[in-house]
Amino acid sequence: MTRGLNKVMIIGRLGRDPEMRYTPNGRPVTAFSVAVNRSWTAGDGDKREETEWFNVVAWGNLAEICKQHLRKGQTVYVEGRLQTRGWEDPEGKKHYRTEIVANEMIILGDKREGGAEPFGEATPAEEEEFPF
Repeated sequence: MTRGLNKVMIIGRLGRDPEMRYTPNGRPVTAFSVAVNRSWTAGDGDKREETEWFNVVAWGNLAEICKQHLRKGQTVYVEGRLQTRGWEDPEGKKHYRTEIVANEMIILGDKREGGAEPFGEATPAEEEEFPF
């Protein structure tokens, strides 16, 4: 049997302040978005840039740390795995959302927090269905 790998690492800026909620079991879960910019020179010599947005969720202790320390506009490193979840709305329409389930977060470039402070290592047991 072959082992798989699902690992994502991004560096970008927070698009909004984190939102923290609690599951019915009382576990904290925090969600936020991160914008990652990419720039390149096109074949015609023009400079181009695009922004990719990532939805991030953190569980347990990491969720609480993200809520406490992160603010819109901060540069952050996030490491985790990709997860796609689906649900059906009250009208019967199916929705899907792909997000990064964070297991590590490092604040970069925020002098108020001292910058480059690692947080993380959520355990799989901390994860469950959440209300976002």
